Amino acid sequence: MNNATLNYKNIYYPPGGILMWIIIFLELFTFGIALIAMVYSGKETPELFHESSQYLNTTIGAVNTVFLIMSGFFMATSVHYLKQQKLHKTKLFLKLTMLGGFLFLALKGFEYYDKIDAGFNIGYNTFFSYYWMLTLFHVVHVLVGLVILASVHFGLSKANSTTKNEDVEASAAFWHMCDLIWLLLFPIIYLLF
Repeated sequence: MNNATLNYKNIYYPPGGILMWIIIFLELFTFGIALIAMVYSGKETPELFHESSQYLNTTIGAVNTVFLIMSGFFMATSVHYLKQQKLHKTKLFLKLTMLGGFLFLALKGFEYYDKIDAGFNIGYNTFFSYYWMLTLFHVVHVLVGLVILASVHFGLSKANSTTKNEDVEASAAFWHMCDLIWLLLFPIIYLLF
């Protein structure tokens, strides 16, 4: 295959496949619209948003950001080793990726418990409505991502594995989308107001 054919293939068949990238762009668009709506609402009632944001724990948000960034790094490393056909290291870094996701969910669960215990539920005010809708929607994506990663890991662990490089790349693309969404959510929800 010559370089011209390779470039053509890369444009029309990105890592993970074109369908995965359509899903990613739609998800980013959805979160983007919701974040724009939140910022607009925050401009309409700045005092409410500022006072409400003071009840968020930025340390928890920052630690969760580190968990997801490290998890994304481990995912990229897993794909790197897969391309080198080092299956043992691929699976190890895939497990570390999932560990980062589970740590994120555990800390987010603690944060949710703290908010519910303090009475800051989804109907408390406009700020917390956005907080709950956006972060819960993100948590759903992380859960789906973990199911996908576990499925890929299981597929790679089978003796007669049918899991292809494209499957791992698609799961990596989805997982990186979860990272990117959090990198948009964290500064806007926790730091902007």
